[in-house]
Amino acid sequence: MRRLLRGAFIAWVVLRHGLDELVLSSFDHPWLRRLTRVLTLGRRLEQPRGVRLRQALESLGPIFVKFGQVLSTRRDLLPPDIANELALLQDRVPPFPAEVAIATIERAYGRPLDEVFSHFERVPVASASIAQVHFATLRSGRSAGREVAVKVLRPHMLHVIDKDLSLMRMMAGWLERLSADGRRLKPREVVAEFDKYLHDELDLLREASNAAQLRRNMAGLDLVIIPEVHWDWCRTEVMVMERMNGVPINRVDELRRRGVDIHKLARDGVTIFFTQVFRDGFFHADMHPGNIQVSVEPATFGRYISLDFGIVGTLTAFDKEYLAQNFTAFFRRDYKRVAELHIESGWVPPDTRVDELESAIRAVCEPYFDRPLREISLGMVLMRLFQTSRRFHVEIQPQLVLLQKTLLNIEGLGRELDPDLDLWSTAKPFLERWMLEQMGPQKLLAQLKAEAPQYAKLLPALPRLLHDYLRDRPQDLRREIDGLIAEQRRTNRLLQAIVYGGVGFLLGLLAMQLLLRVRLW
Repeated sequence: MRRLLRGAFIAWVVLRHGLDELVLSSFDHPWLRRLTRVLTLGRRLEQPRGVRLRQALESLGPIFVKFGQVLSTRRDLLPPDIANELALLQDRVPPFPAEVAIATIERAYGRPLDEVFSHFERVPVASASIAQVHFATLRSGRSAGREVAVKVLRPHMLHVIDKDLSLMRMMAGWLERLSADGRRLKPREVVAEFDKYLHDELDLLREASNAAQLRRNMAGLDLVIIPEVHWDWCRTEVMVMERMNGVPINRVDELRRRGVDIHKLARDGVTIFFTQVFRDGFFHADMHPGNIQVSVEPATFGRYISLDFGIVGTLTAFDKEYLAQNFTAFFRRDYKRVAELHIESGWVPPDTRVDELESAIRAVCEPYFDRPLREISLGMVLMRLFQTSRRFHVEIQPQLVLLQKTLLNIEGLGRELDPDLDLWSTAKPFLERWMLEQMGPQKLLAQLKAEAPQYAKLLPALPRLLHDYLRDRPQDLRREIDGLIAEQRRTNRLLQAIVYGGVGFLLGLLAMQLLLRVRLW
């Protein structure tokens, strides 16, 4: 009954906000249109469709808000107006009672709260759809006396998520059956991707491991602070990390008042992003202003502070090599090579015509080269490439979609700090150096160095391995040798026949000439 009531409420919200028009625009049944208008008598649809979709998701609760946030990253599937509006969704969720958070913590640790924390702030400092954060001070363990941030999952989230996900899957199936546009948006695949994101975020141990990896990667950069994870107190439902004290990145006036160099801050953000992506292949993929602060502590003044590591992106060596070659071809305006790379990677059907794909890519990229560099948006170029590639049935890889979404976030954030930020001139030296490392002699030497221990172990064993091979396969080897000898003999006989035949032919010609001369004489 509860599922039925929830489904009825979702259907009413969908109709009330006119979201049926998104489906029925390609589903021509006048009687169904009239029925929906009767069921939602008095609805007004003056606002754009993207605004109505965002408002509907906010009405349906935190899980649907999170779904909209994840959906906004799939700009390869969505029209720009809808993707831009969904990107405005924020987790405006009331906190759950402190007593519930304390009960979750005590259940996770199997001991009273006072035995773990000497001080625990009952009012949360942040509250989102999946969890909320409290400040505290550790009482015991190796980190006793340290100020920490305690992230606690909302109670019963798994049950709520599974219930709403089952309804989403059902609605996605309806959407695919009712509408050609709906099938193009691949709603069932999007729901499956959302399912993965949500269940990953429900495991705070996974988020803690992401934070620890980023902290190790960024240790020598001195541009960003990643909070230290206190593993003794991390559980699936509770995560304890170092408390950060910073100013949110979107409070630009306050940062200026405190003396932070805003222009340097913008450039540092670009450097951090490209370092995580191209050097490490492991990047923070949820870098909106709510997850970024700036340190004003004397020892770390002006550094970025990253928070919330539930969503990270990863790139394989193949992904990075593909991106390196694409950037190289792009900077050279070699659009044919960009098209060939799409086909070689298998992301485009093999029967795609290179010249057609090349023409489409040129139409996207060429206009940008006639603009001043500071007006070029690398994120927008990538987004338009994804939208154009839809015509050619390109299978956009999820890790590259996350990359494009994060790049848009970084660009928007950087230009909010510094409207004159030239992303290209900031990133190009880094990319050129990285591409040389990936594709030049340094890469070959690094690979040889990495494989050297294996070679050192293998070389002394080669004589024994060869002896074992010859001992274990004497008959096979003998047959191979006999076959080679027989083939050599056939070749020799053939050569002899050719030689003898040639000599005989020459002698015959000589004899004929002698006979002719004798007769003439």
